[in-house]
Amino acid sequence: MRKMKDSGIEWIGDIPEGWEVRKVKNIAVQKTVQNHPNEEVLSLYRDWGVVIKSSRNDNFNRTSENTENYKFVEVGDIVINKMKAWQGSIAVSFYQGIVSPAYYVFKIISKNVYGTFLHYLLRSSCYYPEYRRLSGGIRPNQWDLDVVAFKQIPVLIPPLPEQQRITDYLDAKCARIDESAELIRQSMEKLRAYKLSLITEAVTKGLDPNVPMKDSGIPWIGEIPAGWEVMRLRFLCSICTGDKDTINKNPDGKYPFFVRSQQVEKIDTFSFDGEAILMAGDGAGAGKIFHHIIGKFDYHQRVYNIHNFSKNLIVRFVFYYLQVNFIKKIEEATAKSTVDSVRLPMLLNFPIAFPPLSEQQRIADYLDARCARIDALLEEKERLLERLAEYKKSLIFECVTGKREVSA
Repeated sequence: MRKMKDSGIEWIGDIPEGWEVRKVKNIAVQKTVQNHPNEEVLSLYRDWGVVIKSSRNDNFNRTSENTENYKFVEVGDIVINKMKAWQGSIAVSFYQGIVSPAYYVFKIISKNVYGTFLHYLLRSSCYYPEYRRLSGGIRPNQWDLDVVAFKQIPVLIPPLPEQQRITDYLDAKCARIDESAELIRQSMEKLRAYKLSLITEAVTKGLDPNVPMKDSGIPWIGEIPAGWEVMRLRFLCSICTGDKDTINKNPDGKYPFFVRSQQVEKIDTFSFDGEAILMAGDGAGAGKIFHHIIGKFDYHQRVYNIHNFSKNLIVRFVFYYLQVNFIKKIEEATAKSTVDSVRLPMLLNFPIAFPPLSEQQRIADYLDARCARIDALLEEKERLLERLAEYKKSLIFECVTGKREVSA
């Protein structure tokens, strides 16, 4: 067993003898090279590091039309999102390109540091609390990592051959972990797609495949069973939001919600007691049905509270119906123009196709049972993903701090 020594860093502990401790300022220098507008735009992800922005479809930050003030990044540079460093948004780039002018970029100048080792080290979870300690701001999503303080952060420097062994080992192990995680995510996507198709079939075609059909008059649904009705949502329920009286405004009052400690911004929330369906009114999830609830609850002013349903409807049936059908209306509207919020007329005029009460009950019971089994499988897979993520995190920490020896 190799000999260890005190690193002098409380949050790292012992390190192997022969390893050195240096500060960031001793191994890297900050750079602010700009005026490279034709370079590829890069993005920094907490989980994936630096990637080519166009390679992913989940980054909703808009690139400026004029990128001349974007910072130039070369392969091997350290890129830091100063507002999210405390969450792990820091990485060594394996791509050349440009990043937001709000990012920090550092060039590694020490010949004793292998860039990929530093990538694993600085992204190790043991550094997160230190980034948080050195960040300041009014609220978490506005915390800025102090660049002067960052230059004082200690980094571990094993001998170069050992750095190479550690990175080769972690590259191989993490690749297998990531592959396993990706297979789990793919299986989860298949389960979600199956759940979606199950709900869609049940709430638009019913449970009897031999029933006579008729045209619904709704383009994205097509035919529905002959005994079903179609009515617009406005005639079947009441709808209200927290900031505007739409139909039967909730009278229970509003409560201030403080989101800033200095410049206080009041966002109304409302209290409601009863059975309701809640829909996200704006943001990236606009139009998504996210809750069916019975009892007393508070809801945000940017949420639609759909309640007071007609006696001809079972709320659970409508909950499933809206989950799969209203989002299609959003997608249709988005194809024509950018939609970042649900407009009330769109919701009020949305058509609901529904069967007699007894059939609604059967459909809702059927979906409750089937969806519960699918959700249980999804939760089990989610826990497996969490265990893999924790294993990967601990593996990286043990290797880059010398707690686990990587043999030649």
